[in-house]
Amino acid sequence: MTVTPLLLVPGLNCTQAVFAPLLPTLWSRGALVLTDHRRGNTIAEIAATILKDAPPRFALLGFSMGGYIALEIMRQAPERVSHLALLSTGAGSDTPEQRDNRQRQIALVRAGKFSTIAGANFANNVHPDHLNDVQLRALHLQMALDTGPDTYVRQQSAILNRPESYDLLPTIVCPTTIIVGDSDQVTPPALSDRMHALIPGSGYVLVQRAGHFALREQTVAVLGALNNWLQD
Repeated sequence: MTVTPLLLVPGLNCTQAVFAPLLPTLWSRGALVLTDHRRGNTIAEIAATILKDAPPRFALLGFSMGGYIALEIMRQAPERVSHLALLSTGAGSDTPEQRDNRQRQIALVRAGKFSTIAGANFANNVHPDHLNDVQLRALHLQMALDTGPDTYVRQQSAILNRPESYDLLPTIVCPTTIIVGDSDQVTPPALSDRMHALIPGSGYVLVQRAGHFALREQTVAVLGALNNWLQD
């Protein structure tokens, strides 16, 4: 049996390192493609660039901003996607408060405060139980530094101007799973609930004691959900 490759799309301020603990298990089922989401000025451009380099057909996992990109890939080339996983993400546009916060952070980064912003955002990305996880905090900061301020500003601008995708969700027919931490402050479970209600036949996993970084906070639970999804 031929197994389609699995494309993994990271989130804002993340490198492919965010997926590291998932890779040995996911690799055992077939080829993996760790995508580069740093190219392009809009979500549509980033998605098109990924599609240009992607295999003809693939399973697709998008984390956080990577979920916005994954939905845009579904808009541009749904026939190429065999399976879809949306992890810690949403399908709507920002609230006014979120837009103001992104614009403030862009301004601070342009003023030379990128490291400060990267460090301060950690608390919003994890469950309270993991606030003192030194290794997770170090990973969060290192990925941001490796990504850099220029990419951060470009990606935040792309997120600010992304389209809503709620109209797209009922048209998704491939096996789809939605995974979110029970304490996700960035993309709260209510957003996943709405996506689950709109995508026909979709699976839904609420990961306990996890925030936005559920894939690193509760890796075993997330891997279990992904294995079930890929066997569908």
